[in-house]
Amino acid sequence: MANEMQWQTLEGFDCKQDGVVYGKLTEVEYFSKTTDATRKCFVYTPPNYNPDTTYPVMYLLHGIGGTHTEWLGGMPNEILSNLIASEEARPMIVVIPNVRAAKDDSMPAEIFTPTHTAAFDNFINDLRDDLMPFINANYNVFGKREACAIAGLSMGGRESIFIGLSMPETFGYIGAFSPAPGLLSSIHDNDHMQHSGMLTTNKMTLPEEYKDKTFILICNGNDEAMFNDLASYYTKALQNNGLAPVYYTVDGGHDFRVWKNGLYHFAKRIFN
Repeated sequence: MANEMQWQTLEGFDCKQDGVVYGKLTEVEYFSKTTDATRKCFVYTPPNYNPDTTYPVMYLLHGIGGTHTEWLGGMPNEILSNLIASEEARPMIVVIPNVRAAKDDSMPAEIFTPTHTAAFDNFINDLRDDLMPFINANYNVFGKREACAIAGLSMGGRESIFIGLSMPETFGYIGAFSPAPGLLSSIHDNDHMQHSGMLTTNKMTLPEEYKDKTFILICNGNDEAMFNDLASYYTKALQNNGLAPVYYTVDGGHDFRVWKNGLYHFAKRIFN
């Protein structure tokens, strides 16, 4: 019971509260050489944002059926600003991109296709070569892994684990909320998302120099019906390779009850 209580949230954690100063969400555009197109993202700046102050940065990724607007339904401004007001999280910049890294990054009619999946897997190139340089040039963020995090819901959770493990020199914190199939080829992949696997089980790890210096949080809903215990499967693969990810479950399915909880607990535990 004590462990379950650890992952609860305070009432109103995702709502505006009297006396709290809130941050700002701004939609911005950047040019992506990776996709040869101008792309959009939201940037959260914290309460009392000062462009002369240096901030840590989190990249927050959406799911396969969303765009850069999906996380707006998860109340990130309210969750983060409330935590900052209570001094449970550090003031930070949060970048909410469109993870569909294609020249046409709008939502396709059919989302469960190899072409659509490939656009998400291409995001690592857009992030590394285009989006992060844009953010670094336009916002005062620390240029070190101890101040850089990546997290996401569903497909964004899958991509966050892949990118975090693939760019260990860049990201010191990885969060995956109800991560989707495809990171590993497994019996847990459903009929819609068969995938040969982005990584093999022995690649679900980090170089020795980063193993004890990377925080990984994975959460799942107790009523998860879409991907069942896939989050636990990923967690065990990481553990088998000498990592110590934090894993927990909370009430909810494949929905924002779980994803908002994940953002809340991830934000509390990073940049400390």
